[in-house]
Amino acid sequence: MAAYFVVELDVTNAEAMGPYRAAVPATLAQYGGRFLTRGGATELVEGGPEPKRIVILEFADAAAVTRWYNSPEYQKILPGRLDNATGRAFIVDGT
Repeated sequence: MAAYFVVELDVTNAEAMGPYRAAVPATLAQYGGRFLTRGGATELVEGGPEPKRIVILEFADAAAVTRWYNSPEYQKILPGRLDNATGRAFIVDGT
């Protein structure tokens, strides 16, 4: 069953995030992930607050998401996001 890595970000330093953004696709390819959306326009329909930047990645299953997230390749670049954005990330199982 597919699983999704969902991130809601408030980027605090877009320029410094550049190397992280450039490096992520190669890590996804290694672990079978792909972008479904990468910061496209959002429209708030209910509740609040207004969403910032939304990224959704798709993997074969939750175990694949975890392998990618904990991989040495991703862990090496992750500080580029953590140091330059705030937000939350979570795994969602597909149906």
